[in-house]
Amino acid sequence: MKKKYILFKLFYSTLYLSAFTFGGGYVIVTLMKQKFVDELHWIEENEMLDLVAIAQSAPGPIAINGAISVGYKIAGFQGAAVAVLGCALPPLIILSIISFFYQMFIENQLIQLMLFGMQAGVGALIASVVIDMILGMEKTTLSYVILILAFIANYFFDINVAYIILFCILLGLILSRKEKKA
Repeated sequence: MKKKYILFKLFYSTLYLSAFTFGGGYVIVTLMKQKFVDELHWIEENEMLDLVAIAQSAPGPIAINGAISVGYKIAGFQGAAVAVLGCALPPLIILSIISFFYQMFIENQLIQLMLFGMQAGVGALIASVVIDMILGMEKTTLSYVILILAFIANYFFDINVAYIILFCILLGLILSRKEKKA
């Protein structure tokens, strides 16, 4: 009975978050953190940061990858399947409706203004994710150096984020191997 409740709550939570999230995967990750870490206490904050890192480095949309990671952590394979279903249904339904009325949406000035206004909120939520991740990271000189160098590499030198992630994975493997030998 408890597993069914957890699966239902997981489905409902991801469905609700996905239905009312505008701005992409990083926004839903913030809301997942608030729901599953802060509110339900199903995941620890450092585990959530690890799950976000996995979701970012896996191919595909971060919202779906995040749902898979969180769902699997909470309830195994069934949890991953339920979370993906809950996360994918709202966009599928909304896009189906929009595609049917596409011409009316594209020409409607009110909808254009509404979408333009939502960009500010999306920016704030993405900033919130970045701040949460910085506050939750291990506070060492090396971690701050990696953070700053990754930002510089992407922002100033336009190095693809995938290469930065791959480099950080390689660096993490080397450092963890070094620690195990010591």
